[in-house]
Amino acid sequence: QVQLVESGGGLVQAGDSLRLSCAASGRTGSTSSSYVMGWFRQAPGKEREFVAAISRSGGTTSYADSVKGRFTISKDNAKNTMYLQMNSLKPEDAAVYYCAGSSRFSLSRRSVEYDYWGQGTQVAVSS
Repeated sequence: QVQLVESGGGLVQAGDSLRLSCAASGRTGSTSSSYVMGWFRQAPGKEREFVAAISRSGGTTSYADSVKGRFTISKDNAKNTMYLQMNSLKPEDAAVYYCAGSSRFSLSRRSVEYDYWGQGTQVAVSS
């Protein structure tokens, strides 16, 4: 079992950058390298949507088309922390961003395939 805690959200202006962090903790041997990890987001009145995912080793990534080229997902397994660097933010990027962990071995864009979730961090973007 792993606990995930997001941080780094806030209010920014359109065009600004923000970096989200997700710290993983749990029983010995349960580290960020043990899981595929991803970022999802949910805006008011909308369904939760996939943003990005990263493999256990950190060597493979996947992005939603809406953020490709602007967002970068990365992880530091030594620190058990995953990051989402968000550049050129748009008002439509505003949402609660969730960190998630999956016991699967392959990347997934489906929220149902993630076993562990953080509590979310709010990102607001003013135009």
